[in-house]
Amino acid sequence: MVFVLEDDANILELVLYALKSQNINAQGFLDIESFRKALRVETPQILVLDVMLPNASGFEILKELKTNANTQNISVLMLTALNNEFDKVKGLDFGADDYITKPFSVMEFIARIRAILRRTPQDSENIILEELELSYKTREVKVCGTPTILTLKEFELLGFLLKNQNRVFSRDDLLEILWGYSYSGESRTIDIHIKTLRQKLGKASRFIKTIRGVGYKISKDS
Repeated sequence: MVFVLEDDANILELVLYALKSQNINAQGFLDIESFRKALRVETPQILVLDVMLPNASGFEILKELKTNANTQNISVLMLTALNNEFDKVKGLDFGADDYITKPFSVMEFIARIRAILRRTPQDSENIILEELELSYKTREVKVCGTPTILTLKEFELLGFLLKNQNRVFSRDDLLEILWGYSYSGESRTIDIHIKTLRQKLGKASRFIKTIRGVGYKISKDS
């Protein structure tokens, strides 16, 4: 299920039509109150979120969702007229999976929704690599049975690499897939997240391999 929170009735109608034409279940909301009421009944896989909403900012809604254990796993695609880099980075840093500016291509919008659906894990999925265990259901990582506290992006990065063991990803690939946005000249972001992951994983950090001149992978090969 995809929820769409958009106060422009014409855009909301267009987005819902585009989603349903692709056999993607969707429900739309013109105001925050009706959205919150529906959220108490059903938790969507994805929220398409406008930023400039009456009575509240989409950034505030995003932050609220990502700090609530019941809603933090909802993938969020921000759809907004705010097109400056600062707002894009702000949304992505707050936990958004993608950011599209208006006016937008319907085909690109659908492609990005499908990309999010492809990388959204099943709630029951657990990944174990020797002493390293990651649970999407509990949003928890353990090393030798001891919980390790990760940030949202560290968790997503580790989970993605674990799901694609032995496959090498470039820094640009990881930025595009996990941040949903091309940070031109900012591949250092990945290096920083890898560094903190290694520090937090301790003994299990040996599974994160640096492929010089290319990027990173997870493998138990020496």
